[in-house]
Amino acid sequence: MIIQLANLKTVALLGCFLALAACSKKNQPNLDSGLGGGGLGADGGGGAGGQAAPGSAAEFQTEIGDRIYFLVDQSSLTDEAKDILTRQAEWLLKYPNVALQVEGHADERGTREYNISLSARRATEARNFLVRQGVPGSRVASIAYGKERPSSLCDNEECWSQNRRAVSAITSGAN
Repeated sequence: MIIQLANLKTVALLGCFLALAACSKKNQPNLDSGLGGGGLGADGGGGAGGQAAPGSAAEFQTEIGDRIYFLVDQSSLTDEAKDILTRQAEWLLKYPNVALQVEGHADERGTREYNISLSARRATEARNFLVRQGVPGSRVASIAYGKERPSSLCDNEECWSQNRRAVSAITSGAN
């Protein structure tokens, strides 16, 4: 009986350790892929003098802007978001082989279901704005992540405001 109890404690301890180890790895973008995460090299995108190469994911991320932010519990676009999306649309029309996915995100407050729904509305609103600017809908997908992929981890408005976003991640066609 005592040996079984000791074995049970060992198994429980091992299970807790494995669970903590699995949770400790942050979900970081792959910055070497050249897609989505920006693909930035040591010089900021492969161009001379720190300039991102024209038509590259690095140019899109650093010079055009790959993310927009939302107000609390809102999916409507701010004027600043519209300016960024207008630049994105112009860039996408200039590079017709590029496709992207608009990722909707929410802050940690609220239920998982509510945040998935809110982030879906945010991604859809950004996608629809790009399409209204002339970008073919077949080149722009959208996905909702809710609160599952925060960009900032802390418990205050500064972090929450960074997590209320839509990110346009290039999926194909960039130089």
